[in-house]
Parts: sequence; C-alpha cells; structure tokens
Amino acid sequence: MTQTEFLNVVMPFKDKVFRLAKRLLVSTEEAEDATQEMLLKLWNNKEKMAEYKNVEAFSMTMTKNFCFDKLKSKQAQNLKIVHTNYEDKQTALQKQMELNDSVNWVSKIIEDLPDLQKTIIQLRDIEEYDLDEIAKMLDMNNTAVRVNLSRARKTIREKLTNTHNYGVK
Repeated sequence: MTQTEFLNVVMPFKDKVFRLAKRLLVSTEEAEDATQEMLLKLWNNKEKMAEYKNVEAFSMTMTKNFCFDKLKSKQAQNLKIVHTNYEDKQTALQKQMELNDSVNWVSKIIEDLPDLQKTIIQLRDIEEYDLDEIAKMLDMNNTAVRVNLSRARKTIREKLTNTHNYGVK
C-alpha cells in the first residue's frame, strides 16, 4: 500500500479516533498521543490492512483498547471522562449558557456510568456507529449492546430530568 492509498483509507476517520481517545482519556495531549500511536501502528501494518474488512472499526477497537490500557496504568490515575464537543455560536448568551450547563450535566452523568455504558454511548451517540459495528468492536452480542445503550440513555435522561426539575444532582 502506498502512502497516498494509506492516507485515503485512514484520514477520513482519524478525527473519530481522536474523539474516542479524548472521550476516554480526557486530556487533549493524551488523546493526541493515542491518536498518533494508532496511526503509527496502522502505518507499520499497512500491508496487512487489506485483510481487514473494516479498517475504521479495527482502528476504533485498537484505540479503545489502547486507551483502556493507558487508563489502567499508574500514570493515568488522575484522568476522567469529559465531553465538550458541543458549541453553538449563533444562540443568545442565555441560551448558550443553558446549553453549556446541560452539556456539563450530561458529562457529569456520563462520568458516573459504568465503563461499558460510557463506551457504548460514545460510539453510538457521538461517533454515530451503528449497533452492529459497536457489537463487533466491543466483541459483544448486538442485544447486549442495545440493552447497555438503553440503560445508559435511561440513566442520563432520569438524572438530567431530576436535575432540571429540582436544580440539584
């Protein structure tokens, strides 16, 4: 595989790799390092990439595993999961503050989810993978993915509703 072919295959999803790494590692620097590490691994194995039916799914699985390994290491004990992808510059300041507050609440709620549910929420609702791809990436049954996704969404919905209704967590 030539460098051009490699770039044509990998570049369309490199941002997704970064976002998943950022979701799992929080630190932008750590996520950049993880993304670079994944791209380097793909480059080193570019001749084998033809064997993979879905290079993107393979890369996301590699990224997830790398990030989990990093989180398990002693040097990553202080990392936490945060989501700050949303920004809308056209809304009024009050509305923007409310939206930011809601995103922050959702981030806090997602932090409290079990690791599997956090990962599934990231892959499905943020990265927009379909359930079959997620099941394959996580080596799970499709039904188990749907159940975990449903439970995670229900938890987020209930806690966010309680927060908005009562003003406290």
